[in-house]
Amino acid sequence: MEKDESINVLGQALAVCGTDPVTGFFRDGQCNTCVADQGSHTVCAVMTDEFLAYSKYVGNDLSTPRPEFGFAGLKSGDPWCLCAGRFLQAHDEGCAPKVHLAATHRRALEIVPLKVLQAHALPA
Repeated sequence: MEKDESINVLGQALAVCGTDPVTGFFRDGQCNTCVADQGSHTVCAVMTDEFLAYSKYVGNDLSTPRPEFGFAGLKSGDPWCLCAGRFLQAHDEGCAPKVHLAATHRRALEIVPLKVLQAHALPA
């Protein structure tokens, strides 16, 4: 699978989202994507208890450890490459987490308007 160019929503080189735990569709610490990434794991977000509870409620439990997949479970404060659609859904429900714009892939803009990402942006 060939990665799309690593460019963020600001038109710059894509920054690292998180390495502990290692995130990203490619598990390379960045929110890189490709045509095989059906969920568009492109939004670098910092987890909150509220968002993790919401995500579990809508069917994607990110907080429970899954050792069979080498996944320790996420906790508040962990950075994670979220599916753009799930982020937008959380925004619409009023529980979207903060976003690291420099680490959010530009393909997220196909789903989430830049002004929505900016409204949730962490301080630069």
